[in-house]
Amino acid sequence: MFIKSITIDGFKTYGKRTEINGLDQSFNAITGLNGSGKSNLLDSICFVLGLANPSLARVAHLRELIYKNGQTGLTKASVSITFNNSNKRQSPPGYENYDEVTIRREVTMENRTRYFINGFTAQNNQVLDLFQSVSLNISNPHFLIMQGRITKVLNMKPHEILSMVEEATGLSLYESKKRTTQATLVKKDLALNNIDILINETILTKLDQLTKEQSSLLAYQKDQRSTKSD
Repeated sequence: MFIKSITIDGFKTYGKRTEINGLDQSFNAITGLNGSGKSNLLDSICFVLGLANPSLARVAHLRELIYKNGQTGLTKASVSITFNNSNKRQSPPGYENYDEVTIRREVTMENRTRYFINGFTAQNNQVLDLFQSVSLNISNPHFLIMQGRITKVLNMKPHEILSMVEEATGLSLYESKKRTTQATLVKKDLALNNIDILINETILTKLDQLTKEQSSLLAYQKDQRSTKSD
């Protein structure tokens, strides 16, 4: 999925309904003068993706995201993001039949938020699970590189950048699972080796001994029968 359009209504400096269309699938740049709303546009995207910590949007409470704190009569703010879902191989589970998926989040003056998926009310966990299924996880510390961290990222060493990208894309999670699985396989191989040793050194040795004892017993019984016959 990728963002096709964004609709902002009453969110921070966007007092009037604003629609942003024509976004590129691979790369987009937001330019403008200071105070023109560039950061607030990014905040609106993060808001839909599950922003829970208001300080990340430079406010103390989510209700402060409403245009001028509701002083103009607005009682809520909403942001809708429409995702292009035409690539079915990358579709969230359960949404393969939709060419577009629209997620809307609202916040009221009572500091309450609610989600909608394609116009239907949805639980927070349902929306966050949808995003995480396509590797959109705002809780990841490397998901969004804010202005104050750009210089630090530019000065990172290659292995640090690789680690950051792996964590941001969710690959580190699979790498961790891979290491855990490999460690489990090593333990299983060791256990199988111990079983082989037990079989070869103990059970087979005992079986060989019992076989010899059986042969001796059969020979003895045969001799006894021969003696009685005589």
